[in-house]
Amino acid sequence: MVTIPKRLPKRARIWIGVAAWTLRPVANILMRKQWLGLEKLPKGQGFIMCPTHCTEIDPIVVGHMLYNQDIMPHFMAKDGLFRTPLVGTVLRGARQIPVQRAGSTAGKSLELARAVLDEGGAIIVYPEGTLTRDPDLWPMRGHTGAARLALMTGAPVVPVAHWGAQEAFPRYAKRVHIFPRKTVRVLVGDPVDLSRFKDAPLDRATLDAATTVILDDMTALLAQLRGEEPPAVRWDPKAHAQKSHGRYVERGDASPATGVAASGVAASGAAADGGTSAGAQPTGGTAGDGGTSAGAQPTGGTAADGESPDGAQPTGDAS
Repeated sequence: MVTIPKRLPKRARIWIGVAAWTLRPVANILMRKQWLGLEKLPKGQGFIMCPTHCTEIDPIVVGHMLYNQDIMPHFMAKDGLFRTPLVGTVLRGARQIPVQRAGSTAGKSLELARAVLDEGGAIIVYPEGTLTRDPDLWPMRGHTGAARLALMTGAPVVPVAHWGAQEAFPRYAKRVHIFPRKTVRVLVGDPVDLSRFKDAPLDRATLDAATTVILDDMTALLAQLRGEEPPAVRWDPKAHAQKSHGRYVERGDASPATGVAASGVAASGAAADGGTSAGAQPTGGTAGDGGTSAGAQPTGGTAADGESPDGAQPTGDAS
């Protein structure tokens, strides 16, 4: 049985419980789970988790995994979501963190994140800032928010890759693919080694270099899950004339990257200063500084359901 930490305000514990009781049964119906590398999750200290991002239900996948380890997920979510009648109530109640891309509240968001880390909580940040636009669903070029938060606080950064959720709910799909039941595999990696940046100034060059290291570790984990080699050059939306804000394809339209229908329903967006973004656990999808989720259907690589990478044994429960 999951124990929600008493350090959280009573209101937050109630809303996190409501979200979990609602979403966990849905996740269990949609997908089987293999959780790998759970022993690498930091114990007794706050940390930043940086997962790969290829479908709008990724936050549910990651939130489910953390919640079942008695770790409460705190996503950094676009401030506009907090003004919506139902979603905003859940986000505020579950103590998620509102973020603006610019303005006075951007710094406040980092301070709220720092407070969660100081209390031993987990902050989930999607370094890509949005759903990857790589046509084969590899991590694309990222934003620097996760690196900035890590170097400001000294909190460990835990890379995570997962594969299989996109088969149940492809990007911008018009429906969920329930049958046959899919398997999502989540692989937790060793904390990213950012020691080389410890005494470096927090300038653009440092943040870009640290972000690259984080993305490299995420990509290596995803390659391990997929059993494939990632591209030699990371996808850069600007190099492909893709705008950095908003969808570059409409739901169900043909993707300019692959010429196939881009599918998926965006359950919610999230954004963060400098790209520290993630969808809130109760709602789903994400967005980031410089981008709202968009992308094309995968053109290569599928989940090897039921197999553990490099002999690792899957862990986790069925609920």
